[in-house]
Amino acid sequence: MEAQQQAGKERMPTLDTETVRLHYQSHGQGSRALVFVHGNLGCLQWMDLVWPWLSPALRVHAYDWRGCGDSAKPAPTADYSNYSLETHATDLIAFIDALGLERVDLITHSTGALIADIAMLRAPERFGEILALDPVTPRSLPFDEQALGLFQAMKADRAVAHAGLATAAPTLFEPDSLQAGQAPRYRAASTPEQQACFETLVDHTRKLSDGIWFGIPQHLNRLHHSGEFAGRLGELPQRRRILWGEQDLWIPRADVEAMNAGLPNAELRILPGVGHAMNLEAPEDFAAQVNDFFT
Repeated sequence: MEAQQQAGKERMPTLDTETVRLHYQSHGQGSRALVFVHGNLGCLQWMDLVWPWLSPALRVHAYDWRGCGDSAKPAPTADYSNYSLETHATDLIAFIDALGLERVDLITHSTGALIADIAMLRAPERFGEILALDPVTPRSLPFDEQALGLFQAMKADRAVAHAGLATAAPTLFEPDSLQAGQAPRYRAASTPEQQACFETLVDHTRKLSDGIWFGIPQHLNRLHHSGEFAGRLGELPQRRRILWGEQDLWIPRADVEAMNAGLPNAELRILPGVGHAMNLEAPEDFAAQVNDFFT
């Protein structure tokens, strides 16, 4: 498996786009080009356990958002405008341009879906089919002062970040250890690879720009209350499969059901036994969804 993984992966540290320097990797040697767009507080390593299982017919490019992972981290403006969802959508299009690709399919996770939707509304001819895992929908998400304060605490303390991210992958942890004030404990059924990957993902939160920690929640909250994109689902005709984990603690089921109903060409699959991060909780199963949808 290790040899297979290394054979299908090329490490390309950075790519200078028209907007920002992005760290990225490309996997597979197939002719079908895809881009993976990760979620908030994330990085491209959220796909690390998935790569070995993907079809060789695919070629997937994954990048770290500005402010995340090993990509450039511009100093945030006072209003975090240079970390807006619209700015991230511009980065996505610039990334595709820099790769020399005219049109790509997309794999998105969480907030990555909203970034992709904004990009598709702006340049629909650049995008084909979309597989959206636990998407933040165009109605966005609200964050009250208490929730915004949690991001402050997660930035300040790795243990708090560890506990916060654990709720994204609840099936890896003992349920009682996910309660407030508890330290998450891995379930015996979680694999050493899953545990190591999760710890790496928490470590990568130590690299995040304040534009990510504080800007993204504020922009999500703004879009939720403005409803700016909520009524534009009908303008997104691309074929789409929406995957929602039945134990997702972050995205309300009603949101993805409304998204599915509003899109012209979508299907919704409810996934038992996983939460917000099938790519980490059940990576082989997620790869099977990718392979089934795109090949």
